[in-house]
Amino acid sequence: MLSLPLDSTDRPRLPAVPDDAVVAAPAAAGDALQVLDDPQEWNAFSRPDASRAGCVESHLVVQGMTCAACAITIEDALRRVPGVLAAEVSAGSHRARVVWSPEAVLPSRWMQAIQRAGYHPLPANDRHALEQRRSETRQALWRWLVAGLCMMQVMMYAYPAYIAHPGDLSAEMEQLLRWASWVLTLPVILFSCGPFFRSALRDLAQRRVSMDLPVALGMLITFVVSTAGTFNPQGLFGREVFFDSLTMFVFFLLTGRWLEMRLRDRTAGALDAMMNRLPEAVQRRTAEGTWETVAARRLQPGDRVRVLPGQAFPADAVITLGETRVDQSLLTGESRPVARGVGGAVVAGSHNLGAVVEIRVERVGAETRFAEIVALMQTAATSKPRLAQLADRLAKPFLIGVLVAAAGACLYWWPQDPGHALMVAVAVLIVTCPCALSLATPTAMLASAGALARSGVLVRRLQALEGLAGIDTVVFDKTGTLTRDAMQLRDVQLRPGVSMAQALGQARALARHSLHPVARALVQAAQQASVADDWQARGVQEVAGQGLQGSLATTAQDTAGTAFRLGSAAFCGLAAGQGGSAASTHLCDAQGWVASFALAQDVRADAAATVAALRGAGLSVHLLSGDDAGAAAAVAQEVGIDQVHAGCTPDGKLAFVRALQAQGHRVAMVGDGLNDGPVLAAADVSFAFGQAVALAKSQADFVVLGEHLALVRRSLRLATRTMRIVRQNLWWALAYNAACVPLAVAGWLPAWLAGLGMAASSLVVVLNALRLSAGDQQEVLS
Repeated sequence: MLSLPLDSTDRPRLPAVPDDAVVAAPAAAGDALQVLDDPQEWNAFSRPDASRAGCVESHLVVQGMTCAACAITIEDALRRVPGVLAAEVSAGSHRARVVWSPEAVLPSRWMQAIQRAGYHPLPANDRHALEQRRSETRQALWRWLVAGLCMMQVMMYAYPAYIAHPGDLSAEMEQLLRWASWVLTLPVILFSCGPFFRSALRDLAQRRVSMDLPVALGMLITFVVSTAGTFNPQGLFGREVFFDSLTMFVFFLLTGRWLEMRLRDRTAGALDAMMNRLPEAVQRRTAEGTWETVAARRLQPGDRVRVLPGQAFPADAVITLGETRVDQSLLTGESRPVARGVGGAVVAGSHNLGAVVEIRVERVGAETRFAEIVALMQTAATSKPRLAQLADRLAKPFLIGVLVAAAGACLYWWPQDPGHALMVAVAVLIVTCPCALSLATPTAMLASAGALARSGVLVRRLQALEGLAGIDTVVFDKTGTLTRDAMQLRDVQLRPGVSMAQALGQARALARHSLHPVARALVQAAQQASVADDWQARGVQEVAGQGLQGSLATTAQDTAGTAFRLGSAAFCGLAAGQGGSAASTHLCDAQGWVASFALAQDVRADAAATVAALRGAGLSVHLLSGDDAGAAAAVAQEVGIDQVHAGCTPDGKLAFVRALQAQGHRVAMVGDGLNDGPVLAAADVSFAFGQAVALAKSQADFVVLGEHLALVRRSLRLATRTMRIVRQNLWWALAYNAACVPLAVAGWLPAWLAGLGMAASSLVVVLNALRLSAGDQQEVLS
């Protein structure tokens, strides 16, 4: 059980900061970071950590990262801060997850640690982060344009030296062309190469190595050698200058970086679109009846807020004035707008499409379903697949090996021609940069997760995509999964002397303590029948997969009450054939059977097609149900499942899945997420299906927000395609390095071609991964 503090809505809230906690931020901390030390600001980028009582989990966007080595550096810097319990940084998404204790540290402290490491942290949902990213993209475009313009001019001045015959160019003319090339190369070095040099200087100051260090060394060596040849044509390096090669490979590198930046933003678009749905400020009614503008994160339950057309609802709320249509497709999977009037519920993040409405705030911040969805997407964005973790561990040793290889190649060629030796070293430094290898896995998996999110499937762990691609068995829960959450009361059988109103009232008193579809159907049936709410339930306990038990009384003075049970025949202690059909839900008291409720289950329209598609793909399909054999067999026959296992308790479901795994099968479990926690956690891959699932507590790897069961099959198809693209990326990156490194060491690969090869290799990996995002409409929605 989690020991997080709960509010009146039984949802976890952020822990308060103890008055005696010695966690004040240093005086040198910037005001911008000190603002984040206010606990009221934490809801904007933090939530209670599910696995550590009293701790907080925060999500950040980290600017200035270029590679997997940067991610490791930031993680090390965070973990050295007292009070930070865990840190994960994704080089693919440039996002970080930090778990910290408010009793030991405040956000400004560990954010300063990131700054001291040379990077710039921003809260993950800070709109300033979006503006910063746009500014970064514009600056990258300007650097690319300057490098391209200067490259063309330098190439024009270098061209005569390539085609001239001996005696065609005078020494004065050749020197003039060198000077012109040097002047035109200065903007490239001073402006376009700025990010590479700043990153390299930061690495040297921190005594570490990243992918920008060998690149910056290559640029600097090329410029210094060419400058020496320009100023002293008769000197050691005066035989040839390489300004054309320098400007060309800088241009190619910037081309690759800019395109990678744009493509990364595109693959992260689903997360950004989700996180930036809430308005920054809203209009709140004051006690005097006037309207004031306040930050959305400052809202509290009970506040009255005015929402304009086109604006997103800032919190879970109830409409108190006006009528409108609401778009909540990104939150519930419902593709069409829904009508909402006075008394209608609206969820945070959904859009007001119709008219001005006034709402009463019910839940805010981390208590909303919107926050739970964002939390799942953030977790996926910062999680590291197994292959990406391996690439991260190899990044630093590989880079050190690159530096050693470049130095060795330089020493080998130096006796023959020092200038050529240095350019061979430059080619080795550039061509062996493992950018493609570090991008191979995370770019593909992030693109796939974004495609699934746009279709209404949230990925909790990127590693689950690899597991999903390898399954051979799918196990479905019945109620709420193959059947819809909503059920209808079809028939009621009663004990002599018990009225319909009495039985429904007693059943409702117990059922309202559960989220199970059967319980919700009984509550709804009692409301539709206008049954008086005369019964009070005490000490209600839900036995997972069996039913509910508790004491019922008609008055507050009756402290003892009468013991009742609501659930399966076995749970109520009924003999075979006693009290209605075996498929019914039964109510019993101390005297025995009271009533039986036959509920009609509405099988999802696409259930049969989904099962047929899974079986057609060679997968074994099973049905597990806690219901009696008759009800389970009826649903199984309708959807086309031959292997049915009825009357399963939660422990029985868990044992069945483990038995399949013991036989060597890789199992995907699809449940409603309400009482399937153990079996969802035990399966190799799991789906929580239905909108009733508590996302923050779900054990599933995938959460399906919509009503389409076909999303399970389409997720499997996309996962298989994702792993195929990951393998293609890895083989491409390995083949590229295996082919180009020997060429560079042998001196057959000029620096400009090395730059082109490095940029092209990274670009091929990203573009290949982008096929998952570009094809998400066909792969996921079709």
